[in-house]
Amino acid sequence: MGRGHAHPRSKQEMTMIALLLYRTIAEHVLPWAMAFATRMLARSLNMPEPLVHSTGDYVVAQVIAFEHGVGRSLCPFRLARLLRAWWRGLR
Repeated sequence: MGRGHAHPRSKQEMTMIALLLYRTIAEHVLPWAMAFATRMLARSLNMPEPLVHSTGDYVVAQVIAFEHGVGRSLCPFRLARLLRAWWRGLR
């Protein structure tokens, strides 16, 4: 007889195994990799690790502030309104 499709339960078990693997990686490997990357960056810049953390937080805050400021001025709806008003003024 021909081989049928895999049993749905075995697919579910494989999915659960994959989720367990991803969760294990996310919980254990990623924090270690981030700490290692921070330590290597601190050593290459000859800076203490806490200073690297605080500098990173400062840079993120500055980027967010810049994006919000530029994002408001470059909003497509606002630009469209300004362009329509300018076009009406030319007529």
